[in-house]
Amino acid sequence: MGFKKVPVNRTMVEIHRRASDVMNNVVRSWDNVMGAVGLGGRRADYDDLHYEFVGGAKDELRMKHYDKSLRLLWKAEQHAPWSSFRDCSKLEKNLADQAEKALNKEESLARQRLTTQDFRALLDREYTLREKQAMVAILSAIGHGEAYAWLVSSDVLRHVKSSGAKASVTMQVLEEAKHFVVMRELVHAFGVPVPPFTGWEYILLEQILRARWLEKFFGMNIVVEGIALSIFGMIADFPGMEVLRLFHLDESRHTALPVNYFAEFPMTRWEKINPLSRFNRIRYVLPAVPLVFALEDDLAELGIDAFAFGGSILRKILHLSERAGFLLPLPGEWYIETLNAVFNGYCYATRPNHAWQRFQDADTTVGADVRKVEEAIFA
Repeated sequence: MGFKKVPVNRTMVEIHRRASDVMNNVVRSWDNVMGAVGLGGRRADYDDLHYEFVGGAKDELRMKHYDKSLRLLWKAEQHAPWSSFRDCSKLEKNLADQAEKALNKEESLARQRLTTQDFRALLDREYTLREKQAMVAILSAIGHGEAYAWLVSSDVLRHVKSSGAKASVTMQVLEEAKHFVVMRELVHAFGVPVPPFTGWEYILLEQILRARWLEKFFGMNIVVEGIALSIFGMIADFPGMEVLRLFHLDESRHTALPVNYFAEFPMTRWEKINPLSRFNRIRYVLPAVPLVFALEDDLAELGIDAFAFGGSILRKILHLSERAGFLLPLPGEWYIETLNAVFNGYCYATRPNHAWQRFQDADTTVGADVRKVEEAIFA
């Protein structure tokens, strides 16, 4: 594609890699010991070393049940027009004789293209080997997150009140399942090894899965989905990545779920101001900071400034948090200015002729479609 590479300091890149490896070994070893003595251990039954849940892919089960169920998902708007449901797409209304197909036309075409040799040839043509490795590192980071989103949304389903809320979260569970299996095929299509978690991803996702339900709601629908929204918006216009616009649209709904839910069932005053809850919320955000440093080299390979990306993520997470009423220990502006100072200090030390930047004002979302979606959220 001819990306305009962002210069990086190779010494610092190696330091970040080693720090991530050390943290990875420490947290995994600790959880292995705790699990062996029956005092906890890793919570998720997910094998990030092989990009699968424990037990393997077993895609024949998925095809016989999950995929088939989606195809046969009947629409209440068509079969019970007297109901309040409006769940048919325009395509399904026009093609009533094919109403058993639950996927809309764009999704079906994107999935069909994903399985063809033409798609792999497109990737070979558009990306160098190093660019493929960078794309896989970034996509798999959020792909592993989709596995945890699947588990966490299943837990949240037990706690939300009302039939409408449970239906909404049930749809998120279905979408997270689709995201995981489609993202896995997309990542494997690049034909390069898939990296496991970094230590920072492991900490971020495991602590959210272990959290109480309100903190789960914050950690998943604000933090993880906010990061996912940013990543999909950043690369959805890259060659062959059109399907990510659909992921991006799903994530926009997921980030809106807390504010819509609390409009019906507001948090109590204590749930908002509880010091421990406020501390936990910022604790779930913090691992994303070293993760930005760990991804610097791969983002730079694709022409993306890691710190513009990091500043954009933090701004969006804080906006989503404040909008939903999830208070943090300190005002959001303090975190933004502090992180901006950290990023600038690092750039002064590693980038010749660096000039102070307001990284929090950066917006790495590209493409008219995804920008329009985000404008509705962050206006």
